[in-house]
Amino acid sequence: MTDFEGQKILITGGTGSFGRAMVDSILQSKESFEVIVFSRDELKQFEMRNQLADTRVRFLLGDVRDRERLMQASRGVTTIIHAAAMKQIPAAEDNPMEAIKTNVVGAENVINVAIANRVSRVIALSTDKAANPSNLYGATKLCSDKLFVAGNSLCAKEESRFSVVRYGNVLGSRGSVIPFFVQERSRGLIPITDVRMTRFWLSLDQGVRFVRASLEKMQGGEIFVPKIPSFKVVDVAHVVAPGVPHEIVGIRPGEKLHETMITPDDSLTTYEFDDHYEIIPDKFLTNQSRGGQKVVEGFSYTSENNPLWFSPEQFRETLILNGIPF
Repeated sequence: MTDFEGQKILITGGTGSFGRAMVDSILQSKESFEVIVFSRDELKQFEMRNQLADTRVRFLLGDVRDRERLMQASRGVTTIIHAAAMKQIPAAEDNPMEAIKTNVVGAENVINVAIANRVSRVIALSTDKAANPSNLYGATKLCSDKLFVAGNSLCAKEESRFSVVRYGNVLGSRGSVIPFFVQERSRGLIPITDVRMTRFWLSLDQGVRFVRASLEKMQGGEIFVPKIPSFKVVDVAHVVAPGVPHEIVGIRPGEKLHETMITPDDSLTTYEFDDHYEIIPDKFLTNQSRGGQKVVEGFSYTSENNPLWFSPEQFRETLILNGIPF
């Protein structure tokens, strides 16, 4: 994975579940580096600082909406991992401009300050909901993805490079269906939107390792998509709350039966590798060999047509292995 020797790494949204896991991963290294946790939650920063007690980590309060504060925080930084986002779908639907300010304007701010401060590498976290979006959250993340890819056209080749990582549902993360099902089983009834619904799933550790591997590979302009298993949401309920009856409540506005990470339109610039795909617009293809095999035109990668599937036993074992309470 990425060598952080001598690096100064800024993680936006660094007190979130992904940011915290990424900091823990980086701190396992014996290399010499500095990590800046940039977020707007002072209580989480206080708790994280006390838990880590590591002089290699600095904490800066700030919001990605605030370009000037972000400019100050990123001076001397060599790598930015952009994980800050407004992620709750109902909240985004009810407060659309707030989601746009954080997810779109915030993304533009990260790109502009990275170029101004000559940050070498910037990688942004995306979501499967950004591909063929059906809700505002997905639409804002699609805009963010487009901004980061286009950021490579705004600066000289030898300066800042921008890439994106797009993946699915993180097991046990805040807002995940797993803690929701755990909560609902106590009342003896699990609400299910649709028994056909499928989702991509990966662990937090998998997400961190994939982002670090993508940082190592990135040349600029790629959207990295991991190959991860699918699993039916109703089967998640069977694993988490066995024997508890279900209530079919119907799909909520903006929700999809199946999630997409690569659309047929994306297939024109998508390359397959052993453990991931890369969507690389033609103008960012270089003479340097990237490897991979171009997918056939019309290819799509959805949680329904995915060749990789969890069995209930594998899903249960994954939860146990990753210490996710259920």
